[in-house]
Amino acid sequence: MFRRVLIANRGEIALRIIRACHELGIEAVCVYSQADKDASYLHLADRAICIGPGPARDSYLNIARLISAAEVADVDAIHPGYGFLAERADFSEICRDCKIEFIGPSPEAMKKLGDKVEAKRYAKAAKVPVFPGSEGAIEDEEEAVKTAAEIGYPVIIKAAAGGGGRGMRVCHNEASLRTNLRNCAQEAKAAFGDGSVFLEKFLEKARHVEVQVIGDKHGHAVHLFERDCSMQRRHQKVIEEAPAPGVDRKKISAVCDSAARLVKSADYSGAATVEFLMDDEQNFYMLEVNTRVQVEHPVTEFITGIDIVQTSILVAAGEPLPFRQKDIKIEGHAIECRINAEDPAKGFMPSAGRIDTWRVPGGPGVRLDSHVVPGYTVPPTYDSMVGKLIVHAGSREAAIRRSSRALAEFEVGPIKTTIPLHRELMADSAFVTGGVDIHFLERRLK
Repeated sequence: MFRRVLIANRGEIALRIIRACHELGIEAVCVYSQADKDASYLHLADRAICIGPGPARDSYLNIARLISAAEVADVDAIHPGYGFLAERADFSEICRDCKIEFIGPSPEAMKKLGDKVEAKRYAKAAKVPVFPGSEGAIEDEEEAVKTAAEIGYPVIIKAAAGGGGRGMRVCHNEASLRTNLRNCAQEAKAAFGDGSVFLEKFLEKARHVEVQVIGDKHGHAVHLFERDCSMQRRHQKVIEEAPAPGVDRKKISAVCDSAARLVKSADYSGAATVEFLMDDEQNFYMLEVNTRVQVEHPVTEFITGIDIVQTSILVAAGEPLPFRQKDIKIEGHAIECRINAEDPAKGFMPSAGRIDTWRVPGGPGVRLDSHVVPGYTVPPTYDSMVGKLIVHAGSREAAIRRSSRALAEFEVGPIKTTIPLHRELMADSAFVTGGVDIHFLERRLK
């Protein structure tokens, strides 16, 4: 087992990893930027090391400074959390070269599944359903036009190395495709350092269903069932729940098995999420593989009783998975609401600033993952998420009622947050019925 782990991240996920380490008897070393120097969770770490100014490129994205901090603190491993360097194969490789364990996949496995084009090739070999589209990265404009004509419009341009809506455009005709192709490549290059893009068939109406998978270094891989993440705005998830409502359990079982098969075929160790789109007939098509722990992992922890963060640390240390597929069962229903410092009434304008009022909900089946305390100042430098409210109950209906109750108790001020929007969505008849598509929220907001 590791003696000491460096956490190469910030905010609620840094706090989550500190707690996981301490429960495993591991010392936790936190890094922080000057913008985060007053963060309350730093006091819970066994040691905190400043790695630079506020901008991420000078701190949380600066590999040299992170490795220096790891060497100064004499750590055995680095946990990247999510975002920042979590899906950078070069960071994983540098850790290995420096004899520091990367808590996540090997660089080889990350290259196989982290790149969308490569992941699609492996998915086909593992008999995982994939979208019709280009066989690899698009080399030139005429190739893109020819591919789009073969698969039929609308098509979507995607960045091979990234996500979150960057380097992504939907095209309904050839003129739109030609216009957007270069723009997407430039945007992808700026965001991810790789301008490669590819084409896929675009579903006008679809649900986003993803499968949580975890593998170890002994050739085992299991799935922890699925999550529905269809409530989105601009490709960013707003609400996640598990299990997915209204989906044929035989079909989802087959998809979950295929996701585990894909991860196993890549000799993958650690947590991964295989993302799918589902059409009206409940046909599934793989979108991508996220080679890290997901923001929404707590909903899966609630319904399975498995601590995903601790398990990831254990398998990185060489331990075999402590369970097999037959041991994993679904119990109840869980819902997560992402709470962001944004004003939904003003087009989701960022609302950075000091939080004076922070009254959080509690009670049975209620969990709040957040690093915020009264007096905390939300910096304009990073992602706007200030917390995740997760509830668990015996049924979906009960989970919605519990979410509504918890959201009614949740008070934050004077900054604006997305809590009022979540309160409205919990009472929305379409959400309550279940099965909204990925464009539902944007249609509702319009």
